[in-house]
Amino acid sequence: MDDKYLNNDEALELLKQLTIQDFLDIGLDQVAYVRQEDDKNFSIHAADGSQISVLDSYDTAIATIRVNDLHPVTVH
Repeated sequence: MDDKYLNNDEALELLKQLTIQDFLDIGLDQVAYVRQEDDKNFSIHAADGSQISVLDSYDTAIATIRVNDLHPVTVH
């Protein structure tokens, strides 16, 4: 096996060392999610839940996320 892979015990030990903030930061620079606010507005949020923008269509929100090199996810 290649040295770049951890065995289960090593991985478990590293996970135990993660802080709450570490978990909150996961995906922060990679993922943004879209949430429908009302019939006309869709908000974009960072992975930590902070609101980035409010736009007037779902398609515009998704396009905005992709243009900024993030992966869109939706919240139902």
